[in-house]
Amino acid sequence: MRPRLTRAALAAAALAALALPSAASAHVTLVPSSAPAGSYAVFDVRVPNERDDAATVAVDVKLPPGFVTASYQPVPGWTVSVIRARLDRPIETENGPISEQVDRIVFRGDGTAAGRIAPGSFQDFPISVKLPEEEGATLTFKALQTYDSGEVVRWIGAPDGDAPAPQVELTAAAGEGHGAGAGHGAAEDPAEEDAAAGEAAPAAAAAADDGDDGSSDGLAIAGLVAGVAGLLLGGAAFLTARRRPAA
Repeated sequence: MRPRLTRAALAAAALAALALPSAASAHVTLVPSSAPAGSYAVFDVRVPNERDDAATVAVDVKLPPGFVTASYQPVPGWTVSVIRARLDRPIETENGPISEQVDRIVFRGDGTAAGRIAPGSFQDFPISVKLPEEEGATLTFKALQTYDSGEVVRWIGAPDGDAPAPQVELTAAAGEGHGAGAGHGAAEDPAEEDAAAGEAAPAAAAAADDGDDGSSDGLAIAGLVAGVAGLLLGGAAFLTARRRPAA
């Protein structure tokens, strides 16, 4: 039985080794992969280098429809272009109609060592966006990754494909009073806090006064007892002296 178990273990190890490259392969992603609908969120466009003989020198990210504003954080060694496109139908806002949306954000290396993603490394490109009010929706951010060898990898496929497009899931919107500090409890109304503090201060002062009165009464009683005891001792000494016979 032992030889059979050994062969089975070797076979399982071989299958695991064959499956390892595909399971461990890195893709262009957005981190985190989920965020509350309608929130302002910062994502890292995470770009790994999957080649052993070439460096990544450009990343082109196409945003889903509906993003009218987007900003980026500068990365040393990389230039950034925000490319806008006209909307088919302008969006009416309090500040007037908006006729354009952010279509693509392109990161290009400037030719220096910092502007290259070397084999075995990755680079994060932070972007900030206002997410749509579509709770439960999945947003797809297609991306093109260009290597200095001229190869272009198109990350535009389905989630289970060889080159899946980065996606972000919109979760339940954060409730009022949360926002950036959603991980902490919501703050109480400042006016209520001030009122509570105003009520607590006199109560604390009264308690302090009561404590002081109690201490003063205790000291007075102790002094009276000590005085009576002194008088009794003095009287006893006087009587003893009177009864003592003269020499």
